[in-house]
Amino acid sequence: MKRLSIYLMLLLVSAGCSKKKVAPLSERLQRIWTANVVREGGTMVYTKGGAANIRPGYVGFVLDLSSAAGVTLKDVDGSSVTGQWEVSSDEKRLILKGLTPPPSGTNGTIEFTIGTLTESQLTLVRTTTSLKTGGSINTYELTSP
Repeated sequence: MKRLSIYLMLLLVSAGCSKKKVAPLSERLQRIWTANVVREGGTMVYTKGGAANIRPGYVGFVLDLSSAAGVTLKDVDGSSVTGQWEVSSDEKRLILKGLTPPPSGTNGTIEFTIGTLTESQLTLVRTTTSLKTGGSINTYELTSP
């Protein structure tokens, strides 16, 4: 009886210490993201709700990854592109590909380095310059409701 009690206690302790399963990165990204803070070349140009934003157009910025099959990106100038998205095999980059119409200077592909990711926040750093923002490397702190 004593042994059975010990085994049961060990079983309960080990079950209570098991790690919570974390969903794959692609599943955690699969939602609609909007701009919270945007930096162009290190200069903060947009803060959600800010009264003196240098680039108020980011209020309409939307990165829609809610479909596993496709992406819609609505950029700072209000233009939209659609295509596919994937996460790199090392899970460090978000790749938007087959974008139509192809954004200037991209050949239809835009890549971001994935920074912080929580249930409601995502930080992305574009890996190449954006012609729309004067050739800067942009950092996007995004939120999802």
